[in-house]
Amino acid sequence: MNIPDKLRSIKASLSERSRERKRLRGPADLNYAIADSIEMLDPTAWQALADHSGFFMSFAYLKSLEQVLPHNLSPRYALIYSGAGAERMPVAAVYMQIAELNLAQARPDKGQAASVRAGPLDELAKKTTQRILSCGNLLTFGQHGIALAPGADPKLAWHGVAEVLYRVRQADKLVGKTHFIMIKDLHAPHTDHAAHLEHLSYRYVETEPNMVLALQDDWKHYDDYLASLASKYRSSVRNAVFKALDEAACTIEQLSDLDAVQEQIHGLYKEVQVNAGFRPFELRPEYFPALQKAAGERFRCSVLKRDGEMLGFLISVADGETSIAYHIGFKRAAAADLPIYLRLLHAGIADALSMGCKQVSFGRTALEPKAALGAKPQTFGILVRHRQPVLNKMIKHLLLGIEHDDAPERSPFKKPAKLA
Repeated sequence: MNIPDKLRSIKASLSERSRERKRLRGPADLNYAIADSIEMLDPTAWQALADHSGFFMSFAYLKSLEQVLPHNLSPRYALIYSGAGAERMPVAAVYMQIAELNLAQARPDKGQAASVRAGPLDELAKKTTQRILSCGNLLTFGQHGIALAPGADPKLAWHGVAEVLYRVRQADKLVGKTHFIMIKDLHAPHTDHAAHLEHLSYRYVETEPNMVLALQDDWKHYDDYLASLASKYRSSVRNAVFKALDEAACTIEQLSDLDAVQEQIHGLYKEVQVNAGFRPFELRPEYFPALQKAAGERFRCSVLKRDGEMLGFLISVADGETSIAYHIGFKRAAAADLPIYLRLLHAGIADALSMGCKQVSFGRTALEPKAALGAKPQTFGILVRHRQPVLNKMIKHLLLGIEHDDAPERSPFKKPAKLA
């Protein structure tokens, strides 16, 4: 291709981008119902869309969650329709959260003694507040913010999502300026469907991967998983995890009623949460039994005990064929001497099998131990749009885990037998 042809090609590409940007900045041929409470929207229309998008978009779950959200989060909801009158059809349901954050939440909690010695930077961090509009659920990992109708045009629907976010941000100016917008935890095929929103100044950023363990069809119980491991991995689990805990007189059991122990569960959760590099919210004690009631038979809570004392817990929820193992807590002092975290991860596998799931979603962070279980990385990313480049760049890097290591390659399973 000669230089004039290259120039014409570049010009055509820029022209196409300009037309697409102009189209997206105009209104979509859609109608919207936007609300502060899910009960203000048509429950039948919402659930019809959520039926295709899993438990975390269900009307019942979101209604329950609304009552126990962390104090610095407030929900927003939208139904997107196409057509008018008798031809009006729901296209998408959108779940959003507005978070009030400050930079102090990006600093590990060093306890009361450290707070007495708080310096100028600590005081500045507390006063540096950012308001974030999230399309999606900050309490979970995964695409739990958008439910599309079967057969809906993804490009049109995502245009509607962008318009909903714009309208919510504009309406909330009466309460406070929204500094930062994100559409969280996108993965295939959603990443491709939403890619054209980059014409609206959204930027795609890859985050830490979600670690997913595929459960083989012939695994009916945890012992089947254990038997499938190569001998060195199986021996490591039995000796370094199970034997060590057996010698310490630790046992695993299922909790059937979290109401009675919600304060204990919350205390264990906080022991892990306060050590996190970024803490965008703190769950309330009543959240845990509320989740159990909303999930019903989809819910498992495995607890590790010693002499009747609770040392750790892992909560898993079945979302279709995926078990999401995502709330964990344990006594940090005990975990310094005992493999509590690893034992809870293995309990998550047993719980997933007991619920008939086909895979376990272990989420981000702690990539090495999850890879040793056989979990593989699933690429996750977010679309972000921010107004104040300096402060929001700080928030973005802290919130999204942009700088991270790749998941290690591990093959803990037996190699298939060679055919003769």
